[in-house]
Amino acid sequence: MNTLQRVVRWGDAHHPVWLSVVRIALGLFLMSVGVLFVMNRDALDTMINESPALVAAAFFIAHYIVFVHIVGGLFIAMGLETRFAALLNIPILLGAMLFVQSRTGLFQVYPVLSLSALVLVLLIIFAITGSGRISVDEFMRRHPERKRKHTYIDF
Repeated sequence: MNTLQRVVRWGDAHHPVWLSVVRIALGLFLMSVGVLFVMNRDALDTMINESPALVAAAFFIAHYIVFVHIVGGLFIAMGLETRFAALLNIPILLGAMLFVQSRTGLFQVYPVLSLSALVLVLLIIFAITGSGRISVDEFMRRHPERKRKHTYIDF
């Protein structure tokens, strides 16, 4: 058994129910931050105007942040591929922690460094522990799709 399988097995075995409530709240928070990021386009425009060399990178980064926060937040809240969604969100939070004091206000949706750190820690926790018992993943594990026999009706 490799290390990743051990981490997955340990995370599945050590996941209290109250942590699922925290996971759902984190997912909803990330979705709302993605929406706030879309609404705060002026900060991205300011950053691009300060450094025109960042136009392509800023375009990619902005779309990545919005997509990962909204879709990843939805997946985290539902408990669907939680580890993967959390891993995709971790680089965004690392960037938010580095640029939280930037002049452009790009990451003003994370107003304080401690909020960014808290969300980063929670993402790391859910990247390790997974989705828990109250999740779509657990439902799919407990109710695998049964193979159905195909019946053909002759007309």
